[in-house]
Amino acid sequence: MTQRTAVVILAAGKGTRMASDLPKVLHPLGRAPMLYHSMRAAQMIEAEKTIVVAGHKAEAVRDAALVFDDTAEIAVQKEQLGTGHAVDQARDALKAFNGDVFVLYGDTPFVSADTLIAMAEKRDTGADVVILGFQLAPPHSYGRLVMNGDKLTKIAEAKDATDKELEISFCNSGIVCADRETLFDLITKIGNDNANGEYYLTDIVAIANEKGLTCGAVECSETEALGINSRQELARAEALFQDMKRAEVIESGVTLLAPETVYFAYDTTIGRDVVIEENVVFGPNVTVESGAHIKAFSHLEGAHVSKGASVGPYARLRPGAEIGEGAFVGNFVEVKNAQFAEGAKASHLSYIGDASVGKDANIGAGTITCNYDGVLKHHTEIGERAFIGSNSALVAPVRIGDDAMTGSGSVITKDVPAEALGVGRARQENKAGFATKLRQKLLAMKEKMKKEQG
Repeated sequence: MTQRTAVVILAAGKGTRMASDLPKVLHPLGRAPMLYHSMRAAQMIEAEKTIVVAGHKAEAVRDAALVFDDTAEIAVQKEQLGTGHAVDQARDALKAFNGDVFVLYGDTPFVSADTLIAMAEKRDTGADVVILGFQLAPPHSYGRLVMNGDKLTKIAEAKDATDKELEISFCNSGIVCADRETLFDLITKIGNDNANGEYYLTDIVAIANEKGLTCGAVECSETEALGINSRQELARAEALFQDMKRAEVIESGVTLLAPETVYFAYDTTIGRDVVIEENVVFGPNVTVESGAHIKAFSHLEGAHVSKGASVGPYARLRPGAEIGEGAFVGNFVEVKNAQFAEGAKASHLSYIGDASVGKDANIGAGTITCNYDGVLKHHTEIGERAFIGSNSALVAPVRIGDDAMTGSGSVITKDVPAEALGVGRARQENKAGFATKLRQKLLAMKEKMKKEQG
């Protein structure tokens, strides 16, 4: 998009039908607050300014919005007096802005960047106000977009529409694009002479036509215009999101062995020729590079998997996990805030946290990096080609040098120099005949307890 653009996202509603203490726009969709989807659309069209209009539990909405985009601005609608009134709360934030303003909704998460670009192009062809519409049959209670050729003459609310207007299947999504000066000039003229005493943004179409301005409409799919107002609609939206994301990654060259069992986050990025097996879950902020293999029942969140790496089955990658090219994280291995260099391996039954694992190092089964002392986290460094014996406990902070080893069952509390063997375990002692004596003693105790219990 060449023109300057700002986005206002309406996120002030209580969402009563959600039956929740959580603001509606903070309910998760694709492993993130649904608000993030609208904010991401703003990023994708390179909006210069994003203003989130909060109301109900405004501080929670503000905090969530700033986590996603710390440059976003927050406007507060203290009283919920309609959509027109909500947009008006962004007036001061956009006072010095000259360009187009999109009005989006925090509970309408599927609007695409391509659709917003199409609305901007409609503006470029001479439409002063552009409304986003969609086809729906039957149209239910949606407002109807009354067109005369390519001009939008009216938004007819269902309760006020004529019989002829009710036959129209082109429905209003509520999403608007207009020049900043035009938008707020029209909002100033909105009245609240209606049953609810509210200021409705849709009234700007009638006002614009009365002023001799041109209104137009762009059509999107029903899915893009889907608004979420209840738990049932949220569940439907989650299913739609997952289906769309699965189709997207398959189209991009990813193999899903059982697509219906794989769940993605809103920002999951998967490269070509990745194979993803059954029952894999992606949390937020995961990137998997080309040629990697994610095996069944693995869970990834905040992780980066490099080319040709293998993860799982039953692996868990937590935030900060960096798995290098050709590295291997096997079954029941958990990795948190740790980096595996090229070719490094942890094949099974290990916890690697707050650590760096060098190139071609091998982590034996049952290895634990003891990174937490009850107050602070500490780092473990494992050098290139190091071999960590099974059931080793590496008590951080500690360094295992290049080509070093640890003996199986060791508790390593000191650095192990390069090429050295570190052994930290009690000396084994065998007591002849003691096992038989102990077993006889225990059996006698058991028999005595039986007699005492009757």
